[in-house]
Amino acid sequence: MGVSLKDTVIKPLHPEGPKFIAIFAIASVIGGILWDPLGVIGLALTVWCYYFFRDPNRVVPMEPGQVVSPADGLVSLIEPAVPPAELGLGPDPLMRVSVFMSVFDCHVNRAPVAGEVTAIAYRPGKFLSAELDKASEENERNGLVLTMEDGTRLGVVQIAGLVARRILCEVDEGARLGRGERFGIIRFGSRLDIYLPDGTAPKVAVGQKMTSGESVIAVLGDPTPATAREV
Repeated sequence: MGVSLKDTVIKPLHPEGPKFIAIFAIASVIGGILWDPLGVIGLALTVWCYYFFRDPNRVVPMEPGQVVSPADGLVSLIEPAVPPAELGLGPDPLMRVSVFMSVFDCHVNRAPVAGEVTAIAYRPGKFLSAELDKASEENERNGLVLTMEDGTRLGVVQIAGLVARRILCEVDEGARLGRGERFGIIRFGSRLDIYLPDGTAPKVAVGQKMTSGESVIAVLGDPTPATAREV
C-alpha cells in the first residue's frame, strides 16, 4: 500500500506545537496587513514551525542489545568523556556519542534503550552553540539514567543550544520506557549526548545522519567499533 501525498505533507504534531503555530500564524496575518512581504515571510515561518514540531511515528529495531539514536540529526562528536556528576554514573570516562539537532530536524527525543528511569537531573547553564564540545559541560542540560533489566545503566542528556531555550522532560523517575519511546523535546536547536556502558563501542561515525528511534548507535556489550564500510 503506497504512501499518500496527504501522509507525506501532513505530520502528527507534538502537543507543544499548536500554540506556537498559532502565534506564528497570527503574526503572519498582522504582518501581511501592514506589508504584503511580511505576510509571505510569516507564512513561510509558520510552515517551518509546523514541521519543527512534527512527531512522526518511527519503526524501532527490535534486535537484542541495540541502542538507538535518541534524536534526529548528525553525529557531531564521538569521544570518551566523564558523565555529568549529577547522573551518578561514576568518575571514569565512558564513550559519549553526541547528536546535533538543527532547527530543521524533528526535536522529539526517544529512549535509546528499554529500561527504568532511575535518575533525572536538571542543571541550569549557558546557551552556547550545541555543536561545541564544551556545551556538554557549560550549557543548560537535563540528564536521565536508564537502568535495564540486567542492571546495566545508560545515560542520555538533553542539552540546550544557542537558539534552544526550553528543555522538556515528559517522564518522571520510576517510569519504564520501551526502546524508542518518547521522553521529551527541546525547542529550537540543540543536542543529545549518550553515555554508553563500559565495553560498548559506537557503530556510527561523525557526520552520520541519525533518525530518532530507528538508527542504531551501538550494540550493548559489543566493543568492536564500526568500520568505514559499515557506516
